[in-house]
Amino acid sequence: MRLEAVRFDVADAFAVAAFWAALLGREVRTESGGASVPGDKAQVGLRFVTSQTGQVGRPRLHLHLTSSSLEHQRRTVGTALRLGGRHRDVGQAPDATHVVLADPGGNELCVIEPGNNYLAGTGYLGEVTCDGSRNVGMFWRDALGWPLVWDKDEQTAVQSPLGGTKISWDLWGGGPPVERMSGRNRQFFDLVTADPASETERLVSLGAIRLSDLSDGVEMADPDGNEFGLHTD
Repeated sequence: MRLEAVRFDVADAFAVAAFWAALLGREVRTESGGASVPGDKAQVGLRFVTSQTGQVGRPRLHLHLTSSSLEHQRRTVGTALRLGGRHRDVGQAPDATHVVLADPGGNELCVIEPGNNYLAGTGYLGEVTCDGSRNVGMFWRDALGWPLVWDKDEQTAVQSPLGGTKISWDLWGGGPPVERMSGRNRQFFDLVTADPASETERLVSLGAIRLSDLSDGVEMADPDGNEFGLHTD
């Protein structure tokens, strides 16, 4: 089983995919119902699906882009704004060294300052950071078979053995319990496997819940209640 993409339900999948493809220097692939911006063995892919379902509650994940210098950070921010992004106020301090933006679909991203040791060597798309408990970080460690690279103060992170994009979970705001879900997420993990039946059993044994059948697999939820798709590769 492998993580193919982080999926975002948005009003205009092609507009948001075009934004991310231009920002990351990747291609756009048209798919049924939307478009994707594929990654590689070390960089997580992104998928955008056209949906009229609005966001209920606050987003549960956002993306971190890395910077090699202050000029690189300024250039990334300028490019994002030119492509249709906008500044976002999430309560960050006036002297914050990272820049918070939103893409044309309203999905948050942060352009991280240079010299951030935690994201050193991760590549341009440095992190997918999620609201979540330590327990769910342990679940995804075992589900993906990725090493745990951070485990401190209720924050966990995993990373592919090949390096690249990290995925982290943190209880923003201070600690347990995890904020109750209100409605359905607009952001998902899309995973693929050659054998969905056996992988479904394995994931249930790790603490996942099976929700419904899909045309090419099954929809499940992790121990924090976040939906994800398990598809036939």
